[in-house]
Amino acid sequence: MLRKAKVSDVKVFHRMINLSASSGEMLPRSLMSMYGSLRDFFVYLDDDGSIAGVCAMHIFWENLAEVRSLYVKEEYRRLGVGRRLVEACISDAITLDLLRIFTLTYQTEFFKSIGFSVADKSELPEKIWTDCINCPKYPDFCDEVAMIMEP
Repeated sequence: MLRKAKVSDVKVFHRMINLSASSGEMLPRSLMSMYGSLRDFFVYLDDDGSIAGVCAMHIFWENLAEVRSLYVKEEYRRLGVGRRLVEACISDAITLDLLRIFTLTYQTEFFKSIGFSVADKSELPEKIWTDCINCPKYPDFCDEVAMIMEP
């Protein structure tokens, strides 16, 4: 089942995201930032009601949104959970008239299959000056790929 995240979910998906970050799949996020952006998050629940996946849609500008913090438990990968989470984020962005949606990812083939295409990071100055500037990998060691969708 897919739904918007609740306060009671935050510590669970914070742990999931940071475990994923420790293996190099994404960048870590603080617990405080996750509580502060709770309304950005969707969760996918397994049959037992446990969180099997998480993803967020963050608004950056008047017509720019980011799909970020996508994580799916290993045993639920390749079952469509990630796609459903990303599609929920895209739908949320479109509902808000955000028609330029991007992601920074290591999973380029997955995002291509959903309709994203590779872009130059310089096309995303709002992201760079808001988030990237504070990242220890910026500017010389960023290895994530920028991808954009304009539905």
